[in-house]
Amino acid sequence: MLDGMSRRDLLQRSGMGFGMLGLTGLLAQDGLLTQPAAAAESNVHPLAPHVAHFAGKAKRVVHLFMNGGPSQVDTFDPKPLLDKYHGKPLPEGTLRTERKTSGAFRSPFKFQKYGQSGIEVSELFAKTAQHIDDMCIIRSMKADVPNHEPSLWLMNCGEGRMARPSFGSWVTYGLGSENQNLPGFIAMCPGGYPITATQNWRSAFLPGAYQGTYIDSQHTEIDKLIANIRNPAVTQPEQRRQLDLVRTLNEKHLAARPHAPMLESRIQAFELAYRMQSEAAEAFDISQESQATREMYGADIHGRQLLMTRRLLERGVRFVQLWSGAGQPWDNHSGIEAEHRKLALQWDGPIAAFLQDLKQRGMLDSTLVMWGGEFGRTPVAELPDLSGRDHNHYGFSMWLAGGGVRGGYVHGATDELGFAAVQDPVHVHDLHATLLHLLGFDHEKLTYRYAGRDFRFTDVHGRVVRELIA
Repeated sequence: MLDGMSRRDLLQRSGMGFGMLGLTGLLAQDGLLTQPAAAAESNVHPLAPHVAHFAGKAKRVVHLFMNGGPSQVDTFDPKPLLDKYHGKPLPEGTLRTERKTSGAFRSPFKFQKYGQSGIEVSELFAKTAQHIDDMCIIRSMKADVPNHEPSLWLMNCGEGRMARPSFGSWVTYGLGSENQNLPGFIAMCPGGYPITATQNWRSAFLPGAYQGTYIDSQHTEIDKLIANIRNPAVTQPEQRRQLDLVRTLNEKHLAARPHAPMLESRIQAFELAYRMQSEAAEAFDISQESQATREMYGADIHGRQLLMTRRLLERGVRFVQLWSGAGQPWDNHSGIEAEHRKLALQWDGPIAAFLQDLKQRGMLDSTLVMWGGEFGRTPVAELPDLSGRDHNHYGFSMWLAGGGVRGGYVHGATDELGFAAVQDPVHVHDLHATLLHLLGFDHEKLTYRYAGRDFRFTDVHGRVVRELIA
């Protein structure tokens, strides 16, 4: 007896609930759960697919992150007036910079018009520019501060001061994933972690299943790409028994500590690692691609990263973020001509191949591709010579492609020197609100209850920039 209820009464009263549990699982499998938080608040797998607030044009996201801050006046925002002032000091009060400067610095790169839209792009991205009619160039981006760490967090997590979930975590929380044997969110960075490391793809107070899975994409062997992907000591059935025991112990521990996100993350990580053994090796094996495809992408790191990304997208991964490398490679305070040229050469051909490949396979319309850094750079040079540029959060460029984006379009403008956004400025919060809209979410309604309040990716800011949408 339990509080006057016999075992028979308990089974009779709760029996109908068993059927509902089965129905919930079937609905999740078919993507028919209508609440974004459904997977997190039920017995359904947290990455089970479910629908957004409305029919979004994009189903998946690829974020090409040029960490360190590429220069807008050397890539996608030509400023011929800099030629006139090159090497000369600008009028007092024109610029606000972190450090002393040595005068205006013209771009060492040539710009030309591309596509039917006639948008000007630097020679650094001549191959990418062949797809300019599918791209939306935002020349009026704004961030909050000219420092790497808070600007990285703002761009990736919507908040530059406190630990918040990353964009990829919010997307997988809202949409789930289409493949339960692979992570819903993957971050590739060759050679180690970028600055601020795993904080860039953290799940923070969201359940641990939504955090990004790091891949060191400098490696070509699957055992090095993904640590401990295989266990040479025991068979999979033996691993399953071990994992079940560890999970039981961890869940008992978690039951006594219901607000322990690190423990919950570890439970989910163990489960995902086990499931990945069956599919990850095949997904990352680009040798299965034709020679023509591999040659189109190229054999360098970023070509391999992007080819692996296309294979992951085909297999249902929801969000992939690709980094230029450890540290902040685009942070060229000196030698910007050589350094930007080297970095662009690594990315230009592979990006063009990736966009072409997605388009040929009918995937570009449903894949939202985003390129940019945490901020831009100044149109003046740093001391002591005319060779590098300082950080600039007042105005910089990013571009979007696919996923319902308005192609062949330039949005906004910086001033005539390329320093500050003066026409149709787009704050990072506005960008995030627009990206979520393209994915089918009202950014004010995609929320998660934590510490007594409803949090969202855009915090208390953000507006959807309708002009960016096709």
